[in-house]
Amino acid sequence: MRTVKEVSKITGVSVRTLHHYDAIGLLKPTKVTEAGYRMYDDTALSRLQNILLFRELQFPLKEIKAILDSPDFDPSEAIAQQIELLELQYKHIGKLITFAREIQNKGVTTMNFDVFDKSEIEKYEAEVKAKWGNTKAYQEYKQKDITRNEGSYGKIAKELMTVFSELGGLKHLTPNADEVQKKISALQKFITDNYYVCTNEILSGLGEMYVCDERFRNNIDKAGGDGTADFVRQAIAVYCSK
Repeated sequence: MRTVKEVSKITGVSVRTLHHYDAIGLLKPTKVTEAGYRMYDDTALSRLQNILLFRELQFPLKEIKAILDSPDFDPSEAIAQQIELLELQYKHIGKLITFAREIQNKGVTTMNFDVFDKSEIEKYEAEVKAKWGNTKAYQEYKQKDITRNEGSYGKIAKELMTVFSELGGLKHLTPNADEVQKKISALQKFITDNYYVCTNEILSGLGEMYVCDERFRNNIDKAGGDGTADFVRQAIAVYCSK
C-alpha cells in the first residue's frame, strides 16, 4: 500500500489532482486510515495508469470514469484501443512535423490543410466511447435487454436492418433530401422505441460508429448495398446539424 504522497512521487500526478480524482469518484483510495491518510494498492495504481493513458488521449475525466466503471470494461481490450489511438496520434504528429519542416526549408508555397485533419482519430475515439460509455442510454439499453427475449430481439434486429435497407434504396438522393431526412428521423425513433432514448448527440455518435466499426459497416452495407453505412453517416450529420 502506498500513501498519496508516494503515489504522487512515482507517477508525477500531484497530490491535489489525486485528491480531486477521489472527490469526483474517478480514483478512490483503497482505504483511508483512522488518521485520514489515503492509501492505494496495486489495483488502484492500475486504474490510475488507465486514467493517465486516457488523459494523454485527451479524454475528459467524466468520460474516463464512465469507461472505467462500465460493467463490461475489459482492460486488455482497452489497452489495445489505447495503443491504436496512440499510433494514430503518432502518425498524425509525424505528418505535422514533416509539413512544418517543409515550410522551414522551402517556405510556404502551397496551402495544405489535409495534415490538420483528425477525423480518423475522432472516429476511433467515438467508437471507444460508444463501446465503454456507462451512460444513461447504455443503462437503459441494458435494462430493456433484460426484458427482451431472444425471439423479439431477432425480430427487432431484422426491423432495424430493414430501415437501413430502405435508406440504401435512397442513395441516389443527396443526404439532405427530405425523403432521406424523414427516414433518419424514423431511424432515431426506432432506436428510442426499442433500445434507449436516442438524442441527436447519441445519433451523431452512432453515425460515426456505423462507419468506423467494421461489423456495423458490413451489416449495414449488406442490408442496403455498398456505401450505405457512409451514406447514413452523412445523412445523420445533416439531420443533427439542424
